[in-house]
Amino acid sequence: MTLGPLIVQSDHTVLLEVAHPDAEDARHELAVFAELERAPEHIHTYRVTRLGLWNARAAGHTAEEILDTLNRHAKFPVPSGVANEIADTMRRYGRLTIERDDEGALVLRSEDPAVLREVTSAKKIAPLLGNKIDDRTYPVEAWARGELKQQLVARGWPAEDLAGYTPGEPYDIELAEGDWQLRDYQAKAVEAFQKGGSGVVVLPCGAGKTIVGAASMVAVGAKTLILVTNAVSARQWRDELLRRTSLTEDEIGEYSGQVKEVKPVTIATYQILTSKRKGEYAHLSLLDAEDWGVIVYDEVHLLPAPVFKLTADLQARRRLGLTATLVREDGREGDVFSLIGPKRYDAAWKDIEAQGFIAPAACFEVRVDLGEAERMEYAIAEDQDRYRIASSTPVKERVARRIIANHPGESILVIGQYIDQLESMAEALGAPLITGQTPVDEREELFGAFRTGAEKILVVSKVANFSVDLPDASVAIQISGSFGSRQEEAQRLGRLLRPKSNGATASFYTLITRDTVDQDFAQNRQRFLAEQGYAYTILDEDQLAGS
Repeated sequence: MTLGPLIVQSDHTVLLEVAHPDAEDARHELAVFAELERAPEHIHTYRVTRLGLWNARAAGHTAEEILDTLNRHAKFPVPSGVANEIADTMRRYGRLTIERDDEGALVLRSEDPAVLREVTSAKKIAPLLGNKIDDRTYPVEAWARGELKQQLVARGWPAEDLAGYTPGEPYDIELAEGDWQLRDYQAKAVEAFQKGGSGVVVLPCGAGKTIVGAASMVAVGAKTLILVTNAVSARQWRDELLRRTSLTEDEIGEYSGQVKEVKPVTIATYQILTSKRKGEYAHLSLLDAEDWGVIVYDEVHLLPAPVFKLTADLQARRRLGLTATLVREDGREGDVFSLIGPKRYDAAWKDIEAQGFIAPAACFEVRVDLGEAERMEYAIAEDQDRYRIASSTPVKERVARRIIANHPGESILVIGQYIDQLESMAEALGAPLITGQTPVDEREELFGAFRTGAEKILVVSKVANFSVDLPDASVAIQISGSFGSRQEEAQRLGRLLRPKSNGATASFYTLITRDTVDQDFAQNRQRFLAEQGYAYTILDEDQLAGS
């Protein structure tokens, strides 16, 4: 009998032996309910959390399935305390429900009076409820549906929201006919959202999240508000809706810093929704400008904090979150779960790659050394300055040029964090530079030139992290980033994952300065790639081809 690749520990961590022949199968099944914490070369550490288990439960998985995964792949018996805790945690989801009574008023119900008594006596929950109706039912204040769900999650008793949603104003939208159809996983994602009425769909970049959004709009058949990260994303959503649905330009409005249109389908930026005038949110009227049947949150892992507060008041609207990763660097995954909804569907990156719907990718970490003068500057610098010094070393410019020389004729993105570093890189390469200061029309023109091959190299800031469709990008060189951001790693790798017309493997390089905080932060970013089944090859500069 072959021992499995997992060691399940009593502190709820799970160790994965990377070299084991069953490691990839175990990783795929672990991703349903566990979060990767550390990913060094040989042993990866996952943690089983309450929120991960509740998301799995909401997506239709059972405690029996999860325990079966652990038992089948475990090298040693699963500690009984862990098994009991998993079963108990998953039983907590849905023991409380939010429903409507015969008159349509919101109520909190439980078949377990002791649980109901526990939560209703909590100081932060009691003000959200009215006087007890009976031992199993409390009225919920009409305005408190979102806040109640947040507080119940914080208390460890996530409620299943069965109160339903306003249908919104009907609006007929059809999927366009043509030489395409919904992929199987996209159809399953739409079905899961329809069944739940609100929640999050997790798909890798390049796997067609926008099409899932469009098909969900068709399924709802009502006026729709779409919230996106920036104006470029808004226009790409518009173009995709025009291509994939029966909607016309006259039916799609843009609501951004530049344009203020409200139409049956309106695409707005998070920035405009959270902008203030005289201390007040100036554009909140957009949320009630139409009787929206569904609100789509693109890149939900980037949702600004003020939008959570606004969303708490939108619980009667259907809500669809789209993302490549539920990881949030601010730790507010619980608010996504409470206010947007639980995870309804999650497709593994490697599974979709195996089906040919996203490109395979080879990931490399190239380690460089600071020069002697830079090393001295780094040694005496304040902590807040060290990352910039390490990640902006001019050595990276030389290495990036060498990598580019090794990929003749390919479409290459050079991505970084610091504008002065990017300006120097763009000048050295003779390539266009796109930053947040680049006008939207100019950005679209340059992205268009890149798609057609008229421009083979673009130097881009973090504006290219979000919802930019560059299907023929085959090489990305990451020269600096947002410290240890896993969500940024997901976005940047995602720029390469659109299938290539020639079927080629994409190459994702990260340039890291050895023995500095740049290397420390890189280990955190790599956790995301390891979680998705991608391995890094670590190279020194002199190991690059052509060195």
